[in-house]
Amino acid sequence: MPDRRSQRLAALVDSLTTAHLDGLLITSLPNIRYLTGFSGTNALLFVSARDACLVTDFRYQTQVHAEVGDLARIVVESQSLWSGLWQHLAQATHVEVAGFESANLVHRDFQRLVEAGARPRWRATMDLVEALRERKDSDEVALIRAAAAIATSALEATLPSIHAGMTELEVAGVLEKSLRDAGSEAFPFPSIVASGPRSALPHARSSSREMATGEFLLMDFGAAFGGYCADVTRTVVIGTASDEQRAVYQVVRQANELATAEVRAGLRGREADALARDYIERCGYGEGFGHGLGHGLGIEVHEAPRLARTADGLLSSGAVVTIEPGIYRPGWGGVRIEDDVHLAASGPELLTQFTHELLELT
Repeated sequence: MPDRRSQRLAALVDSLTTAHLDGLLITSLPNIRYLTGFSGTNALLFVSARDACLVTDFRYQTQVHAEVGDLARIVVESQSLWSGLWQHLAQATHVEVAGFESANLVHRDFQRLVEAGARPRWRATMDLVEALRERKDSDEVALIRAAAAIATSALEATLPSIHAGMTELEVAGVLEKSLRDAGSEAFPFPSIVASGPRSALPHARSSSREMATGEFLLMDFGAAFGGYCADVTRTVVIGTASDEQRAVYQVVRQANELATAEVRAGLRGREADALARDYIERCGYGEGFGHGLGHGLGIEVHEAPRLARTADGLLSSGAVVTIEPGIYRPGWGGVRIEDDVHLAASGPELLTQFTHELLELT
């Protein structure tokens, strides 16, 4: 794949110029990885029009050079990362006004900036890098597609092992082993395996509950490849589905397929949300769909944009989003079907290739 990091840094510098900033302190590790390729867990990055400086610690002195190369000036700091940053800024006499990521800086570190001295003058910023990350290039889409293939392959490998009497944790263990076997680098979030009445909990934690015949089993899980995430949900039935289960499932399936076919760049987040929500409401299940339709996907499993009733932002061309309508009835159960969709210039591209049929595991 071509190296797009220099282009990303140049685009960020353009954003700094527009914001009347001479530089930006980046403390978000996903943002640092997006800009430089560094995947360590401890780093500061300072970007200005003249250069970029990445500060990390001894644990990464080999890794940082391999991943970042000559893209940025690398400082391996033996004590505090902030000492390395201050030394860099002392030499950066062209930096008079600098931004910091207000959503990613803890108060203790904000105090460091306040107490650092007269220069530079610090200004809070929001989403300067995140706005760039929202528009995925073709290489990023390819990595998300590969992660999605890993996720669906793992699900296919897991389903034959599932039976009544297993606990949710046992199913999660089989699924997560299958994810690793299929090539997932990590689990982007703890896998959700929820059965029976617990499937009505949209963000349930897998538990020691034993599954019984005739119950819904909801599995929401992710895969990671090349630093990028996929996010998939499927709901199945242990045994034979009832007419009521089939009816609810069919509404969610149709809502998913309607939204996937019609979601477009240029829609507002609330308009995308309505693609599925309006149908669910017309079917009489509106009160059971309490969360947003979806979210952006990339280096993090939750990124911009948001697809929700309160989301007014426009969906960017190139974004990858989840489409995950659901219906939840406390004490009875719930259904969610989630896919990953690329908002290509030519229209929506489905990245998760797995059946929407209601599967009955007998």
